[in-house]
Amino acid sequence: MAEASLWEELEWRGMVHQSTDPELATLLDRESVVTYAGFDATAPSLHAGNLVGIKFLERLQRAGHAPIALLGGGTTLIGDPSGRDTERSLLASEEIAANAERIGAQLERFLDFGAGPAQAQMLDNARWLQELKLTEFLRDIGKHFTVNVMIGKESVRRRLTEREQGISYTEFSYMLLQAYDFLHLFDEFGCRFQLGGSDQWGNITAGIDLIRRVRGATAYGATWPLLTTATGRKFSKSEPDNPWLDPRLTSPYRFLQFWVNTPDADVERFLRLFTDLPGDEISAVLSDPQAAQRRLAFEITAWVHGSAEATRAQEASAVLFGGGDPRGLDEGLLLEVFAEAPSSSAPADGDVELVDLLARTGLVTSKSEARNAIAQGGVYLNGVRETDAARRILTDDLLHGRYLVLRRGKKQYHLVRFE
Repeated sequence: MAEASLWEELEWRGMVHQSTDPELATLLDRESVVTYAGFDATAPSLHAGNLVGIKFLERLQRAGHAPIALLGGGTTLIGDPSGRDTERSLLASEEIAANAERIGAQLERFLDFGAGPAQAQMLDNARWLQELKLTEFLRDIGKHFTVNVMIGKESVRRRLTEREQGISYTEFSYMLLQAYDFLHLFDEFGCRFQLGGSDQWGNITAGIDLIRRVRGATAYGATWPLLTTATGRKFSKSEPDNPWLDPRLTSPYRFLQFWVNTPDADVERFLRLFTDLPGDEISAVLSDPQAAQRRLAFEITAWVHGSAEATRAQEASAVLFGGGDPRGLDEGLLLEVFAEAPSSSAPADGDVELVDLLARTGLVTSKSEARNAIAQGGVYLNGVRETDAARRILTDDLLHGRYLVLRRGKKQYHLVRFE
């Protein structure tokens, strides 16, 4: 069986929603194509919804195509109406610049910015958009756009016909700026291919048309499907539970747990999108749904945060869900793992019997029940089964000098803070 082409691989992975030209697949196999995708700077971090675009650029770079990661320091000053029902709140230029810097640092983890024919570049469109003069821009660029066509674009039409909010001239002009970005990158870097989410189709085709009109050249575009769950829930920064890529906003442990909880209906799709596992290995993994969720979570976490952090997060997850040993967790991770478990406080200088402590925490209803639970091997102290009903809590038992993890059975946890 013939090896799949790059485009066939991308389609099998579920990364292609639309493309502007059937010749694009042949072009990508025949020559190296400079390709760009934009990342707006409306938040201080990328989020899970950005992962499809990042992986798209990664795969293209591995195939020999040179990616441009374009930070939207300039376009974010205006606001993209795509996929929105209301006007964006405009951010201060200083905040946008700070966001762009942090996002740029995140993108450096995914693309190779070293030397070579497929070397990635990081650019910020503020560099050229803020230098534009309005009258010259309208004369040289604006004349190539008709209002009739712009109104027909989905991102504009919905705001005009289906919402009371309407659309400001500021956001209405966004399409011209993104089209100009493509023209600038075409002129300066030979960029011929633009990627974006499916909500960017109108902006992408506007740029292609501008290049054709102004330079008489052919450019290409493709979109990836916007990331949603099987139930239709979006992956966007406005969704409170969706994870950020910045570990200061979503820890690797929380990041891993998010993907562990992926619904069964989404696991195969996400394994194709976000991992490099071949089809036969994905099929094998899917034979055990829970193992498939764990594998997906580990692979994505290792990709975003590195293998060491993914392993650490996985071990922490095993403490809560697999009866692992909490004694190796640092204090911050210990508190994070048991953040949603019941907890209570006890005096640090007290002499406490285990059976008494079990009764106080509510893991048992009485001391006699505590003794029976210990005798039956159902009580664990810091992950270790306790068999001595006369056991007293010692200073050496305390994790980080102040915490004790009690467990009854497989899933009943309680964190005691000695204060």
